[in-house]
Amino acid sequence: MDIAVLREWIGRQEVLEDRLGLFPPAALSATLDRDDPEPREGDALPPLWHWLYFLPRARQSGIGPDGHPKRGGFLPPVPLPRRMWAGGRLTFSAPLLLGEEVRRVSTIADVSAKSGRSGNLVFVLVRHEIANAAGVAITEEHDIVYRDAPAPGEAPAVPKQAEAESAWRRDVVPDDVLLFRYSALTFNGHRIHYDRRYVTTEEGYPGLIVHGPLLATLLLDLFARNDSRVVKSFSFRALSPVFDTTPFTVHGSADAGGAKLWVRRDDGALCMEATVQA
Repeated sequence: MDIAVLREWIGRQEVLEDRLGLFPPAALSATLDRDDPEPREGDALPPLWHWLYFLPRARQSGIGPDGHPKRGGFLPPVPLPRRMWAGGRLTFSAPLLLGEEVRRVSTIADVSAKSGRSGNLVFVLVRHEIANAAGVAITEEHDIVYRDAPAPGEAPAVPKQAEAESAWRRDVVPDDVLLFRYSALTFNGHRIHYDRRYVTTEEGYPGLIVHGPLLATLLLDLFARNDSRVVKSFSFRALSPVFDTTPFTVHGSADAGGAKLWVRRDDGALCMEATVQA
């Protein structure tokens, strides 16, 4: 792996345009088990729900063995088999309105490598700017991490334990249908979310993996169900995977500036932590 070659991708850009249609938010509302009114043009899109748009459009012949588009297009061709959404930071400057034409400019901001306990790691930082006719509404930094395959018999890292007490809590059962619906809504072909044979035999996990963006969406949805303040910014970090083998809980507690949010696995592991500024 030549990190100098991978760093040649820094500065590469991708520009996509989309229209904020009504079906995606209606479908996500149902998937999150919300009782929202039917969306109408002019309604504000909830924070993070822009992930329902600007979806990948690779042809079937351009899909790699993990279900993602083959590497070496916009994203650098990192030769490590495991890929995951490690976290992100978002600033919401203005609302996006349903029915609007919007534009996303994505830039590879950085590519770096290091060796960790479980082998080689490559981090790719992607910066997105989402704009409507009035200008940039959302600025997002998206952290992607690529990892080595697990060594035979390798024990998973001992996760940090999460707090069990919080002001807000929701119990979630991550069954196959929930994961399928979210994959379908985001046109996400990554096999770790729906192909049990692949995720257990090829990537060595004990079950299907709950999408990182779905966990982040559930956290911000928990905030929205309990706090009426407008979200100005949101940051989140994935710490340990969540599997479909057991239920998990999302937690939150308000503070003067917004809220602290986290995901707790059935074994007590802290799987994602997040901060809202409101």
